[in-house]
Amino acid sequence: MKRISASFLPPIALDSSRQIPMYRQLYEWFRGAILAGQLRPGQRVPSTRNLAAELKVSRIPVSTAYEQLYAEGYLETFVGAGTCVARSIPDEALKPAIGEMRDRSRQVSKSRALRKVSRRVALMRVPPQTWSNKLVAFRVSLPALEHFPERVWSKLVNRHARKPTRQLLAYGDAKGYVPLREAIAEYLGAARAVRCEPSQVLVTTGSQQGLQLSAQVLLDANEQVWIEEPGYPGARQALTMAGARLVPVPVDHEGINVAEGIRRARGAHAVYITPSHQYPLGVTMTAARRMLLLNWAARSGAWIIEDDYDSEYRLGGRPIASLQGLDTDARVIYVGTFSKVVFPALRLGYVVVPRDLVEAFSTARDATDQFSSTLYQAVMTDFIREGHFSRHIRRMRMLYLQRRTALVEAIHERMGDQLEVIGADAGMHLVGLLPPGVSDVAISRKAAEMGISAMPLSSCYAKAPVRGGLILGYGGTDARQIRDGIGKLRTSVQDQIA
Repeated sequence: MKRISASFLPPIALDSSRQIPMYRQLYEWFRGAILAGQLRPGQRVPSTRNLAAELKVSRIPVSTAYEQLYAEGYLETFVGAGTCVARSIPDEALKPAIGEMRDRSRQVSKSRALRKVSRRVALMRVPPQTWSNKLVAFRVSLPALEHFPERVWSKLVNRHARKPTRQLLAYGDAKGYVPLREAIAEYLGAARAVRCEPSQVLVTTGSQQGLQLSAQVLLDANEQVWIEEPGYPGARQALTMAGARLVPVPVDHEGINVAEGIRRARGAHAVYITPSHQYPLGVTMTAARRMLLLNWAARSGAWIIEDDYDSEYRLGGRPIASLQGLDTDARVIYVGTFSKVVFPALRLGYVVVPRDLVEAFSTARDATDQFSSTLYQAVMTDFIREGHFSRHIRRMRMLYLQRRTALVEAIHERMGDQLEVIGADAGMHLVGLLPPGVSDVAISRKAAEMGISAMPLSSCYAKAPVRGGLILGYGGTDARQIRDGIGKLRTSVQDQIA
């Protein structure tokens, strides 16, 4: 069925005191709106009856204006669609409009020096993205969407959408839907050893907002913050937007090097870490490093922002408890998300904060965007309460284990001399280190041209690393895509080495 665009009443203001006839005012408004792109080709326009009623004028000037626009090729009629903007505009008519656009472009260029933006925005700009973010092989952070229980989810959505309560349709609590906060607290206590009450849980629009809220609430401008090197680029952006001074601290096989962090910035006000599955290297922070970090935070009064972004998918060994569960001084802010477990478009995450910070976080949340969709919070509550959430996690854990194994084997068989696999024990991605001197950015660009995604490891560093690598997601990549993708990746690497 052909989709027909909706007809909206345009913001036309007729001036009866002008000497220009009303039909001419209407004609000039429509012509200008069409040439400026305000009304697009194929877009429906109101009928003469509706427009005349809206403008409170006779249909005669409206019909006369439309007839002139028909005659000049700006409007045309389609069967079943009514009157629409013409699919193609006469070249002669476009020439004046193009000239006006060029004049405006020159004016903008001349005034660019006056178009000042925040210094923080300039600081958080990242290098041009060379990897593909399409739904292709090795896309990072993409879950197996084809295995999501769509029917179950649809039934839960229909349950609430068919007869929504007033609570679902009205403004929601900035801290989140209470039943969902209760379900999250129960889940985190059982699965992640997080110690919290529902009153300490705030529902957010994904984990990125949780990081932004943490930065806004905990930090003042120019305060130092440790970040992992390499680390999650989104965290760097959130902290930079808050005006923090970032102190990169190296990560080794035990996690973030706390002693080196103290040496570089003993008086730092906060630290951002991914202890359960370090992003992107995949190492797990050791118990000794965890205690050392907690002791430093307690002594110095620093905050720890723990990002537990995909801890549900620990594929090898026993589950690792959260750092927050070891904290006895209420210094840890725990950030999590449903994006990797359910689906990214859901845009639901959560933050667990110490009791004395609940009000501050709630105020910041309310100032940001007030609240997340209450409808989807209610659906997510049922998804957890009725056991669908835990069953889905178990199924995905087995699936990702199979996909990880297939990817590792494919790399060893076809690229064993070109990629050194690290960080393959958990999560939904692994890292392949390239031979020294090989540009991961160039390979990433070549891979994108061949239709696969290979995120360069160097994009997670504040400074250029000694050795480049590729971050390869396998969550949303099936066995066939893995085989084909490794073949294309091998070609991309060989072209660069050659």
